Amino acid sequence: MSLPKGLAEEVSRNLVMVARLIDEDPEQAYAYSRIALRLASRVAAVREAAGFAAYATQKYSEALAEFRAAKRMTGSVELWPVMADCERGLGRPERALAMAGEPEVQKLDKAGQVEMRLVAAGARRDMGQLDAAIVTLQSPELASNSVQPWTARLRYAYADALLAAGREDEAREWFAKTVEADKDGAMDASDRLAELDGVEFVDALGGDEPDDIDEDDEQDAAEVAAAERAADQAEYYDEDDEEYEPLEGSAAEADVDVTDEIAVVEDEDEDDVRDRDKA
Repeated sequence: MSLPKGLAEEVSRNLVMVARLIDEDPEQAYAYSRIALRLASRVAAVREAAGFAAYATQKYSEALAEFRAAKRMTGSVELWPVMADCERGLGRPERALAMAGEPEVQKLDKAGQVEMRLVAAGARRDMGQLDAAIVTLQSPELASNSVQPWTARLRYAYADALLAAGREDEAREWFAKTVEADKDGAMDASDRLAELDGVEFVDALGGDEPDDIDEDDEQDAAEVAAAERAADQAEYYDEDDEEYEPLEGSAAEADVDVTDEIAVVEDEDEDDVRDRDKA
């Protein structure tokens, strides 16, 4: 609302495209975010959108700068978890852990606090501290039977950490719980569970085996080559040649396959040929 009407509409159109494309085509979303940023760099919503577009394309340094700018403009701590995750992306998990202990975390809503816990657990794993990552994820939100927007992601991260630590039975249990919470099927927990159970999926719609297809192709190619050779011989056979002996009717009139006639000549006995030549 701080922009002139025409400029505000142009910036809004670009932000809409960022939102539409960020999941399916993050690079294109990033391009739109740069246009909006060039037009209105002093608008917090534009800086935030530019940050998420950069984050989606793994430009973590750029994303972190945009998130920090948006935080300064608004004074909100909402972006704190994703800022910490940018530190992880930059190879600085210790900074992410330090941010997990800052007072800003206490100002986050429940969803933000769960997100911060996921980031902290990821940082622990980055540092090779699997047991600490598992403990970090253990929380009232994980133990609750209530399904919230963050439940599936929290259970999945816990199951994955358990599996990485070699605790397969527990991992199987929590992947199953993830499937229960993941109503939209946004995660691959069912596939991970199937892998643990040794289930293999077979493509029931598969076509011919590659070898069979190759043999058919070779056979077709041989037939085409034979037909072309026969056609060449028929086309360039000179009727004025003394040795030319036409059939009683042309191949077209008698509906005779030229390749059949050639096969007969090739199979003729040599003695018969010499007798015919003497006669």
